[in-house]
Amino acid sequence: MTLRIVTWNINSVRLRIALVERLVTEVRPDVLCLQETKVQDGDFPRETFEAWGYKHQLIHGMKSYNGVAILSRAPLKETGARAWCAKEDCRHGFAMLPGGIELHNFYIPAGGDVPDPKANPKFAHKLQFLEETTAWWRERRDPARKAILVGDLNIAPLETDVWSHKQLLDVVSHTPIEVDWLKRLQGSHDFIDAVRHFVPPAEKLYSWWSYRARDWAAADRGRRLDHVWVTPTLGRKLEGAAILKDARGWDVPSDHAPVIVDLR
Repeated sequence: MTLRIVTWNINSVRLRIALVERLVTEVRPDVLCLQETKVQDGDFPRETFEAWGYKHQLIHGMKSYNGVAILSRAPLKETGARAWCAKEDCRHGFAMLPGGIELHNFYIPAGGDVPDPKANPKFAHKLQFLEETTAWWRERRDPARKAILVGDLNIAPLETDVWSHKQLLDVVSHTPIEVDWLKRLQGSHDFIDAVRHFVPPAEKLYSWWSYRARDWAAADRGRRLDHVWVTPTLGRKLEGAAILKDARGWDVPSDHAPVIVDLR
């Protein structure tokens, strides 16, 4: 059997529910992880997802900002959410999938526009978030752990994960300090980058294109901000991965594209 997991920063689940329906119909994920749902738990469209077959749900949201959700066709156990940086801002939800697989859905802070933690509190928050999550995973390090970490991590780590490495070195999401922290987070549990497992590091690859571009497809000035990582015990079970770039061109789109990973 194959487990298909999709992660997508939907940028308002209620505004783009028709796009989610299209994704569900065309891609048929077994588990769908959303970020930036931007809705309080009581107003999340639970019944709509249930009608599509996603009867098992972890919803962790707030009004107008942030929010994560895990929607699954298979039962979820030990669901919950964790706060970071002493903020209740709905950036992490988790659940146990069948087979004892931990699934963690993250929405890491974007960090604002100025890559200076002293001048920019949002950037300081981002670095603190990365530091805390890295320490947490390191403390829980277990070679036998079966875990999947997905989400909008808001960092493009490789030179080929941005349209211009040279021009974006001082732009939040690709600065050396952010890239270094993301590497530390990835190394805290020896996570495998599921997408780059199939797509060579030399190949350009993006999952986000700014709304500011008049013709995002022609300019193709993207960044790979959305990720799926698996622990080594699941690495051998990876069967395929893709970024659904076409979704960026759907009507009233999110600025992020869904990331798809299949595991055996």
